[in-house]
Amino acid sequence: MNSDQGVQFTCTEWVEYLQKNEIRISMDGKGRALDNLFIERLWRSVKYDYVCLRPAENGKELYEGLKTYFEGYNTSAHQGIDRQVPKNLFYQAA
Repeated sequence: MNSDQGVQFTCTEWVEYLQKNEIRISMDGKGRALDNLFIERLWRSVKYDYVCLRPAENGKELYEGLKTYFEGYNTSAHQGIDRQVPKNLFYQAA
C-alpha cells in the first residue's frame, strides 16, 4: 500500500490493519507532493469538475456518477497528453 503521510494513513488503526493482513506499507517522502503529481491532478479534476458540481445524495449515486465521469474522462482527448485519449494510451502500453 503506497500513500502519502496523511493522518489517515499513519494512524494506529490503519497501520495495524495493514500489518495484520500482511500488506506492505510504503509512503512518499514528507513534503514530496510532486511524487504523485499525476494522480493529484486527476483527483483535483474529479473534485472540481464533478463532485463539487453534483453533490450526491448517497453512496450509490456517487458511485454511478463517478463511473460515468471516468468513462468520459478516459475516452476523451486531453490537452496535457497532446490531445490523446487516455484509454488508447493504456492499451498501447499493455
